[in-house]
Amino acid sequence: MAEKILERHIAIERSIIKKYRKTIWNSFVAAVQEYDLITEGDKIAVCISGGKDSMLMAICMRNLQRYSKVHFDLVYLVMDPGYNEANRRKIEENAHIMKLPVTIFESDIFEVTERCDGAPCYLCARMRRGCLYSKAQEFGCNKIALGHHLNDVIETVLMSMMYSSEIKTMQPKLHSTNFKGMELIRPLYKVKEKDIISWSRYNDLEFLQCACKRTEKNSDLENASKRRETKRLIEDILKFNPNADDNIFRSLHNVNLATLPGYRDSDSGHLFTFKEIYNKDFSTFE
Repeated sequence: MAEKILERHIAIERSIIKKYRKTIWNSFVAAVQEYDLITEGDKIAVCISGGKDSMLMAICMRNLQRYSKVHFDLVYLVMDPGYNEANRRKIEENAHIMKLPVTIFESDIFEVTERCDGAPCYLCARMRRGCLYSKAQEFGCNKIALGHHLNDVIETVLMSMMYSSEIKTMQPKLHSTNFKGMELIRPLYKVKEKDIISWSRYNDLEFLQCACKRTEKNSDLENASKRRETKRLIEDILKFNPNADDNIFRSLHNVNLATLPGYRDSDSGHLFTFKEIYNKDFSTFE
């Protein structure tokens, strides 16, 4: 039995380098290099939720650590915010299959958010992140790594436009405002979700979906979420424009301020109106 588990662990990791080299591994490495996500001497808390994205990220990070010329340390953190017994066991089983030396710690986040009447998903995400930062600091880490992928990035920008009347999205890395000296990185920033799904199916792996108590009681809540609606919208767009996801992602790196009727300066918070922009000298943009 131990030999079979070892063989499967090797096959799973090898599939990322071989079969999914172009779609997953190369995209992962490209994000790490392009956005300077990992530097010499980093100690990174790889945050594993139990889903397909964070598990894949953990394996990629371990493989990068093994072969990179940049020396860095990894800690594999799993926060249990109140999972039921089956979900907790599934995380432990997957970690065992993949030989990931995870550290599991508990919190009462699900219990707190279950009593929330406002935006429980937003509150849950904020509380999770705070707990992960805190635990990572206990281990002497200077960064936490989360498993957000390219589709999370483009879904966020569309949701911001449609529901918040602004253009913004996730950044590949950012400084923590509440935990001094800590940074958040997103190593799967350029990896597409469809390729992660393909990888998990190819290796016959089963991961957690949303495992909060609200969706356990009513599975329709997850399907009715704004993010789920946006996912379906992008799927529809891709039917007549197969390059739409790539183009949306690239457009975030190619913002032409000279053509916008207004934008907000992130440092001062000043909202530049069309009149101000029109009267500026934009010759340097040509």
